[in-house]
Amino acid sequence: MSSSVTVNELVKTLKIQYAFGEDYGSRQIYTSEVSRPGLALTGFVEDYPFERIQLLGRTELLYLASLPENERTLAYESLCNEETPAIIFARDMSVPEDLITVADKYHIPILVARSKTTRVLANLTNFLEGRLAERLAKHGVFVEVFGMGVLLTGGSGVGKSETALELVQRGHRLIADDRVELFMIDELTLVGEAPEILQNLLEIRGLGIIDVMSLYGVAAIRRSKRLELIINLVLDDGKTEYDRLGSQREYEQIFEVNVPRIRIPVKTGRNLSAIVESAAMNFRANQMGYDAATTFNRKLDALIKKNRVDN
Repeated sequence: MSSSVTVNELVKTLKIQYAFGEDYGSRQIYTSEVSRPGLALTGFVEDYPFERIQLLGRTELLYLASLPENERTLAYESLCNEETPAIIFARDMSVPEDLITVADKYHIPILVARSKTTRVLANLTNFLEGRLAERLAKHGVFVEVFGMGVLLTGGSGVGKSETALELVQRGHRLIADDRVELFMIDELTLVGEAPEILQNLLEIRGLGIIDVMSLYGVAAIRRSKRLELIINLVLDDGKTEYDRLGSQREYEQIFEVNVPRIRIPVKTGRNLSAIVESAAMNFRANQMGYDAATTFNRKLDALIKKNRVDN
């Protein structure tokens, strides 16, 4: 988890331009929340979150323009603080010169975005939540199968990386091998990605580390993906009972999100890549309302009733 993001990183990623204060671009942003000042412009700043980015739109600018010069200066003073990381104007609006004077006093950069205010707010929130969110490192291999984020877990040597390699050869994508960093972007969504040092790399026992992008092209890798399914690969000891119908539902809680989990026994001769593909497609079919286990049980119940009537 990054504890902070600099204003320069924000500008580079979201393609926002400096209107003033490029020399102050090293200021740190510590929270993903963004404030649209309302009462603060009237001078009421009790318990106001100055540590957030301050976002101003057309309404705020029109209000400020309507104030007498001395009141407008006081409003700018109410908006600025030593903690304020940056002030952003939406809709490519011009920045008032008297605000630049106050911002320079507190070393606050002023930025301008072309998009409308609500779009800028959404982009800022998504970027900052992704960078500042709490992260969990999980052992496994993260792949995209038929557009779904699938995390392969299991003990060391069970064949996770080898399965991922075959999936890549079958046209799917690698996201992370060995160490997957997971973070929550909202109450229902987990996103996984690889640490920067491990991006594009896959380790195969006996072969070593291979660069998937160099061998299979840019279409074989992806930077991040929403986690939708966990497939736990387990060495088959011949004693453990597994779900034969697919009617049982298992979940693994990561942070506050319950992620569906499937256990697949591993034994010689099983084509794991084909099984993972089938598991992903079956999971997607279940989400769309098609459940083979439910259909089978319904047909079985109908057959039992029919046999009872015939007897």
